[in-house]
Amino acid sequence: MNDLAPFFEKLDKSYTNDTFVKITLSKPAYKSDGLHNVYVRLVTIKGERAFSFTYHYQTNDQVKNYTLEEAKNIFSELLNQKFKVAILFTLEEDFTIQFSKKGKVSTRTAYPSFKNKPPETHDKPKERRAQLGKYLNLLGITDNDGVVIPKMADKYKQINKYLEIIENLMKNADLSKEISIVDMGSGKGYLTFALYDYLTNQRKREVTIKGIELREELVDFCNKTAKECGFEGLSFVRQTIQEYKPKKVDILIALHACDTATDDALGKAISANANLVITAPCCHKQIRQQLKGREQESPILKYGIFKERQFEMVTDTLRALILEKNQYSTKVFEFVSNEHTRKNVMLVGQKSNKKPDTEKLTEKIDALKNEYGIESHYLETLL
Repeated sequence: MNDLAPFFEKLDKSYTNDTFVKITLSKPAYKSDGLHNVYVRLVTIKGERAFSFTYHYQTNDQVKNYTLEEAKNIFSELLNQKFKVAILFTLEEDFTIQFSKKGKVSTRTAYPSFKNKPPETHDKPKERRAQLGKYLNLLGITDNDGVVIPKMADKYKQINKYLEIIENLMKNADLSKEISIVDMGSGKGYLTFALYDYLTNQRKREVTIKGIELREELVDFCNKTAKECGFEGLSFVRQTIQEYKPKKVDILIALHACDTATDDALGKAISANANLVITAPCCHKQIRQQLKGREQESPILKYGIFKERQFEMVTDTLRALILEKNQYSTKVFEFVSNEHTRKNVMLVGQKSNKKPDTEKLTEKIDALKNEYGIESHYLETLL
């Protein structure tokens, strides 16, 4: 393709002069195949240099390596037909080639975005902790061929992120040889099944997981699915969090348990002396209802949206302080991206060997309550 001649000249020059940084292909001509963009970089494999193409699909990434001549053929296939824009980044300049809807080509150069070349190491593919097993198909995440269904791609990413977080948290936790896990408010069980499969089949740990869920149809569905998958240590019971009386709990999980259910779960974890508590707090109604109609001095609380966010932070801060008062070290961090949900905070407590300064923590809790005119936090009443 003659239109690509300037692009190939720049590519040859940067390859020969060792100034090549990377190439990005963007603005897909159509989106029916789910291919969003392609990133190209140089790698060295067994002493040979190659162009590594990373194809970013909606549900996964695919990596393929080519020689210079092979790469040119691939660019000839992709540009204009599948992608309308390519940017070649070098240490000397950024070169852009762009195709209009009618196929007209234009080029432009700009000052270089990069001063240094990236290493030419060959990265390992990103680990997917949720292996494409039977349970993902039964839960509707993959089709019968084991391919992630496009509309479930975000859920699959969330599952992998969740397993990554759990794995890191478990590294520092003092857990029993036979790990007992309770998932309170397990819902359809996406994360519950993934965790059981990951720990038992991939990490070869002895694990029992019990899901607590109030909706009978979901409990029946999850128990049926667990039986079909041969997950003998995974079971679900129809109960409220308040009704459940745990005997032995190593890890207690409560993700987006509504209303005061997060506090009920935290209360159960503390009373059962759980080693690890993992929550994604939800519905901060108790504090909001308590302060309804009450005038606040802070100008931030004049606006509804800011008031909502402020009371979320106050509620979760009080939860963290109460956990610390009960000998847990705590941390709060983002679970999933804001683009998926604003309810993306994860509050984690890990049992500590260090005795807490209860007097100082009580002072902090009281000061925070006094500042906002809070009479009591629901979790305090449970304890």
